[in-house]
Amino acid sequence: MSIKKRKPTINSQRQYSVDAKEDVTTSDPERSLLEPLPNSGGRNNQGRMTMRYRGGGHKRRYRKVDFKRRGKDGIPAAVKTIEYDPNRSARISLLAYADGEKRYIITPDGLEVGDTVRNGPQAQARLGNCLPLTGIPLGTQVHCVEMTPKKGAQMVRAAGTHAQLTAREGDYATLELPSGETRLVPSRCRATIGTTSNVEHENVVLGKAGRKRWLGRRPRTRGVAMNPIDHPMGGGEGLKSGGHPRSREGVPAKGYKTRKRNKESNKYIIRRRTESKQGTGGQ
Repeated sequence: MSIKKRKPTINSQRQYSVDAKEDVTTSDPERSLLEPLPNSGGRNNQGRMTMRYRGGGHKRRYRKVDFKRRGKDGIPAAVKTIEYDPNRSARISLLAYADGEKRYIITPDGLEVGDTVRNGPQAQARLGNCLPLTGIPLGTQVHCVEMTPKKGAQMVRAAGTHAQLTAREGDYATLELPSGETRLVPSRCRATIGTTSNVEHENVVLGKAGRKRWLGRRPRTRGVAMNPIDHPMGGGEGLKSGGHPRSREGVPAKGYKTRKRNKESNKYIIRRRTESKQGTGGQ
């Protein structure tokens, strides 16, 4: 993938950069794997706004991505296309299995059209293959990791991310996640070999407010610009308004811990992401 910069014929394009999509092979998605994706505009089923600053944006259709990679163990699949998905940052690939079925998967970085991938415990630890953590060599970079067996991939799905398998003991494997967190995951959970595609996604600069509107994000009003009835940081005269940063509900920001001390999944976390950042000078 590469980033294209626009010639600054107008001010909004001076920092403007776009994804060149050189790795995308087709713009026509598989119709059998499309679903409608209605726009809620931040409203719930009662029509009340539960999420502010959402609405508008370009119309999308949902691509049904196979996050479980089950039911096709031992059946080889050929990569037919690599496509852009408006619902996620990574690319998706259309797989054509030997039995005739087609499915979408998250594209690993380096996967090309014509390559063959496999699923299941008998698959080798090669790029794009999905297999249990018990069959993956230590030190391997993986993505699309399950947290619960047979539930489907929940972690490490964003563009350019990967987790590293560092240890395996008993029924659990140890993974270093992109956030810096070290976590235990059941060894029966599956993961896909490699790093997710579209690695340079983080380098794209929107450049103007209009592109944010295309993504369905409306302008955000600062809390200090509101009245006291609307926000805890509102009111006051001039620069005397504000106070300690906090949310509209009054929850402090910038360092306030919101995770419950007795949360069930705490026992699976070996090292928190905040601990890893403290060791690098807070970077």
